[in-house]
Amino acid sequence: MILRKAHRNQAKIKLAIQGPSGSGKTYSSLLIASGMTTWSKIAVIDTENHSADLYSHLGDYNVITLDRPFNPESYISAIDFCEKAGMDVIVIDSLSHEWDGDGGILDIHSSMMGNSFTNWSKVTPRHNSLVQRILQSQCHIIATFRTKQDYVLSDKNGKVVPEKVGLKSITRDGMDYEFTIVFDMDIKHHCIASKDRTEIFSKSPEFTPTINTGKAILTWCSNPSELLGKIDSCADLEGLKALYEAHPEARILHRQKFIAKQQQILANKFSKNGTSHH
Repeated sequence: MILRKAHRNQAKIKLAIQGPSGSGKTYSSLLIASGMTTWSKIAVIDTENHSADLYSHLGDYNVITLDRPFNPESYISAIDFCEKAGMDVIVIDSLSHEWDGDGGILDIHSSMMGNSFTNWSKVTPRHNSLVQRILQSQCHIIATFRTKQDYVLSDKNGKVVPEKVGLKSITRDGMDYEFTIVFDMDIKHHCIASKDRTEIFSKSPEFTPTINTGKAILTWCSNPSELLGKIDSCADLEGLKALYEAHPEARILHRQKFIAKQQQILANKFSKNGTSHH
């Protein structure tokens, strides 16, 4: 055992994108991935019947077609293969099949003989092995999840009625806890961060993911001190604007820092003008 200083540049992001069919999960995943590396270093593990090939015009990324059975071991093998091939970003599209697909966990469990409760103790470790493989991967991983409308039973005027409570990912309950960031996408291709340990997007209104989203995540994973130092050293608005335009990812990642520096420069300018006027 050794003690070492914590370094964020050793972090590999684990991003979940969840939304209904047609919300743009695959397209958004590819744009984000392209902001984190070159196209040739992106691999898509495709369970969606070759849907990953629909966006080949975007860039020269790689695709592994994962056919049924969609068991955890198949996903683990695909991740292993991508890592050995030297990929930087792995897009798993989609991870819902591992839970509720042909040969997935629910399918495996339902086909087992014997006590249903006892059988969960046999299949859960298989699911957990995939979760750990994702978390321990040396690649950035973006996983998509399909969602369905979720309901709860509520008591209204003495009657029990179903009530909509939003969208629920098709995966094991609590799976979102395993990811660093979780984006919830709607049918208009807008998303919000329902979970964000990076705090990049936690206070942002809904937005459409772009390449700059990936660049902001990559900057967070690395050491941002150099860029922060450049912001601090800006002496005028022209230099601050040039720095802002040169680093598109910083518009997301360090927006408040830029605003604070802008206000400081303006305050200093006003103070000097007031002094000279006297």
